[in-house]
Amino acid sequence: MAKINPYIHFNGNAEEAFSFYKSVFGGDFSMVMRFKDMTFEGSIATEDEANKIMHIALPIGNHSLLMGSDSPAALGTHNLNETRSKISISAESKDEADRLFHCLSAGGQIEMPIAESPWGSYFGMFRDKFGIEWMVDFDPR
Repeated sequence: MAKINPYIHFNGNAEEAFSFYKSVFGGDFSMVMRFKDMTFEGSIATEDEANKIMHIALPIGNHSLLMGSDSPAALGTHNLNETRSKISISAESKDEADRLFHCLSAGGQIEMPIAESPWGSYFGMFRDKFGIEWMVDFDPR
């Protein structure tokens, strides 16, 4: 069966964001590649962007990867307030849901506090301090 692994782009702070995510989820990066590691004729990355992240991957759990990169300036910047797709996390317990929600939302903007939802799960939504939108859910059923 196919898997879905979120891939998110940043305006030059992917390394900072992924270090933060690693502090929440734990584990080690399975890949960190910088633009200078992948130079080729016609590359749009500038010398100033050589140390920026071309690709980074953080395994989460047994079957998921959170991946991302910095966008070279030549591609323009991302509007941090645009509507993005949300990353949905299914926690294995209410305690895990609380921990993930509170750790990831630190310094961010809570859109829906984590609480019992009308549909029967324990649910919350927020935008983290890097502008990435998350949903955390624990369904005891």
